[in-house]
Amino acid sequence: MAIKFQYNKTSLTNLGKQLKVRQNALPTLKNKESALRASVIAAKANAEEHSRNFERMIQDYDYLAALWNEFEPGLISIKDVELKTVKVAGVKCPELGEITFELKDFNAFVKPAWYADGVRILKDLTYEGLEAEVALERRRILEFSRKKTTQKVNLYEKVQIPGYQEAIRKIKRYMEDEENLSKASSKIVKERHALEEEEEEVL
Repeated sequence: MAIKFQYNKTSLTNLGKQLKVRQNALPTLKNKESALRASVIAAKANAEEHSRNFERMIQDYDYLAALWNEFEPGLISIKDVELKTVKVAGVKCPELGEITFELKDFNAFVKPAWYADGVRILKDLTYEGLEAEVALERRRILEFSRKKTTQKVNLYEKVQIPGYQEAIRKIKRYMEDEENLSKASSKIVKERHALEEEEEEVL
């Protein structure tokens, strides 16, 4: 990325300000990147744990597979899912809140005895399944934010800060050369005037 600048004091001042902003922001960005990196690792572990739990629960209840044919479809349904927003390393992430279920009335004396357990099992599976989904989404958001922060750190550290420093060097060198040329030319003018004055005196 080429830094646009002009060879004057105004441009030098502006570049100095831009450089300072980036140099001051860099440590904060690096801290944020480290925090996000750790959060991504934690979120990944959390998502994997919930996915494993869900798979284990499915396997644990596998022996009931034949009984589910007797279970009334639509007996229990999800009415509402509360999703909260929490900040993880400064990034807004979802967190599963309360799940509201709607349970149709059923006659416990007529239905099989395991119906109440079936309802509880479905609630547990639903909660764990949604928890796994939310954890995956949280991981995705944090990973995206971590990548963006890493890109910004690299942009500042490897491109912009060196670019501004180089531009400032060029302007300073140019201004010093201008000053030296100006001094040299005024010296030449003085010497020429002195020579002219000497020649006039001789005449």
